[in-house]
Amino acid sequence: MATTLDLKRRVRSITNTRKVTKAMELVASARLRRSQMRIEAMRPYADRMLELMAGVSQAAGAVRLPLLERRENVQKVAIVVITADRGLAGGFNAQVIRRSFALQREVQAAGQEAVWFSTGRKAASTLRFRRMNVSQSWAGFSERPSYGDAQAIAHALSGAYVDGEVDRVVIVYNAFVSALVQKVTVRDLLPIPQDVLEGGEDDDERSTGTPDFIYEPEPEEILARLLPVYVETELYRALLESAASEQGARMTAMRNASKAAGELIDSLTLAMNRARQAEITQEILEVVAGSDALSG
Repeated sequence: MATTLDLKRRVRSITNTRKVTKAMELVASARLRRSQMRIEAMRPYADRMLELMAGVSQAAGAVRLPLLERRENVQKVAIVVITADRGLAGGFNAQVIRRSFALQREVQAAGQEAVWFSTGRKAASTLRFRRMNVSQSWAGFSERPSYGDAQAIAHALSGAYVDGEVDRVVIVYNAFVSALVQKVTVRDLLPIPQDVLEGGEDDDERSTGTPDFIYEPEPEEILARLLPVYVETELYRALLESAASEQGARMTAMRNASKAAGELIDSLTLAMNRARQAEITQEILEVVAGSDALSG
C-alpha cells in the first residue's frame, strides 16, 4: 500500500505535468487561430486560380502538356504523406500514416509499385522504420509552412512525373474541419484531374460556349505556365490544412490530458487523505495501547 509521502509525490508530479499540458493547449490554441487566418487568406487566391485554369483550358482546347498526360499503363504511384514534425497531437499522425499504408495495399493489389514521398519527421521516421522505399522527404516546417516549401515539393513531384519516374501522384493529409475534427483526405495531384480543367461547371453553363477573349500569349502557353503554379497551390493548401489540423488535434489532446490529470489528482488526493487518517488512527491506537500497558 502506498504511503502518504508516496502519494504526495505523485500528486506533485501530476500537478506539474498538468501545468505543462495546459500551457501547450494555450500555445496550440493561439497557433490554430493564426493557421485558420492563413487558410482563409489563401482560399480566394486558390479559387481564382481554378477559375483561370478552367477558362484558359477551354480556350486552348485539346493540348498535350506533360502535367496533363494520362498514362494508360500505370506502373508506379507516388504516395505523398503529409504529417507533423512533432507528436503529442492525439491520432493526428497515426491516422494519416494508417490511411497511406491502406492506399499502398490498394496500389499493390492493382499490380503497381508505391513510391514514397513524405513531409514531416513523423512520416519519415515511420517509413524508415518499416524500411520503405522513400524517394525524398522534407521536414522542419509542418507548423508554419511557407509557399517556398510547397514550391520545393511541387518541383520534385512534377520532375518525377515528367521524367517518367512515377505515373501518378497522390497526396494524403489531414483536412481541417474544426478543432475537434480532422478529416483524412486522399487527392490525386498528377496528372491534373479533368474536373479541374472543366471548372466544375454543369452542362448548361458549358454549352453556352467560352467567352470571346483575346489571349496574349496564346492560351496553350498560358496554360503551360499555370499548371506548375496549380500544383504548387494545391500542395500549399494541403500543407496549410495539415498545419491547422495539427494545432487543433494538439489543443484537443492537451485539453483531454489536463482533464485526465485533474481527475487523477482528485483520486490521489482522496487516497492520500485516507492514508493520512489511517496513520493518525494507528498512532492513536498505539498511544492508547501503551498507556494501558503502563497503567496495568
